[in-house]
Amino acid sequence: MSFLFTQRQRADSFGDNAELYDRVRPQYPAELVDALLKDQPTTVLDVGCGTGIASRLFFDRGCDVVGVEPDERMAAVARRYGIPVEAGNFETWDRGSRQFDLLIAAQSWHWVDPDAGAIKAADVLRPGGRIGLFWNQAFPGEAISEGLRRTYAECEPELGNTSVLLGERDVSLYAAIAEAARSTQRWDDVVIEDFGHDAVYSTDAWLELTATHSDHHTLPPERLHALLSIMRKEIDRGGGHVPVHYVSTLITGTTRSAP
Repeated sequence: MSFLFTQRQRADSFGDNAELYDRVRPQYPAELVDALLKDQPTTVLDVGCGTGIASRLFFDRGCDVVGVEPDERMAAVARRYGIPVEAGNFETWDRGSRQFDLLIAAQSWHWVDPDAGAIKAADVLRPGGRIGLFWNQAFPGEAISEGLRRTYAECEPELGNTSVLLGERDVSLYAAIAEAARSTQRWDDVVIEDFGHDAVYSTDAWLELTATHSDHHTLPPERLHALLSIMRKEIDRGGGHVPVHYVSTLITGTTRSAP
C-alpha cells in the first residue's frame, strides 16, 4: 500500500484555490458527526483542517475546536469563520500540555504519516478519547458517469483510473490506516464505517469541484484546460447536471491508557 503523505507538491497545492475549495467541496453527513459526538466531547482537534469545512460542523454543535493546518492560505479562510488555527504539519505540531476529547481529520489523514500520526494522535487525546478520520468519495450517476469516463479516456486516461471523482479511490487505504493505528497498541475498537449522502452539481460547479482536487490541479495548465473543456461538453450534452452519491468512510477508535 502506497501512501500519499510523501507527495508534497500535491499536499501543498490546495491553498492555490482556497476560496474555491471552501465554496464547492462537499459537506459530511449529520449521521457521521453524530457518531463522533456520541461520547459528548467538548474539545476537538481538527488535523489538516483546511478551510474549516469539518471544523464548523463540530463548532456549530457547541464544541471548542482547534485546527492544525500547514497552508496559511487555507487557514486564513477557516479563521474567518471563527476557528482558531495553528500552523504546522501534525507530526511536528507542538500541543504543549493540551489534551483533547476528539481528534478529527476530514479528507486529510492521507497526507499524514499513518504510523507517526497514530502515535501522535494517541498522545494528543485523553485516555478514552476518540479519533475520527473520514473521507468523501464521489459516485456520479450512471448516465453522466459514462460521459465523464469518455472524457478521461480521451484526455487523461491514467487520471481517470484513479480519480475519486469517479469513485476510483483505492479503498485498501482505509484498511491500511486502520491497521497502522491498531499496530501501535494505543487504540481500542478501531472500526471502519460508511455513511451516504447525495448532491447535484451544475456543469460549472462540477468543473470547479474537479479543479480543487490535487491530482487535477497539479496537471500542466494546458492539460487541465483541455480536460475541463471536453468535460463541459459531455455534461452539457447529458443535461447540464451531475447527480452524485457520496460515500463518507469513517475510521474511528478510542485511546488506551499510555503504556
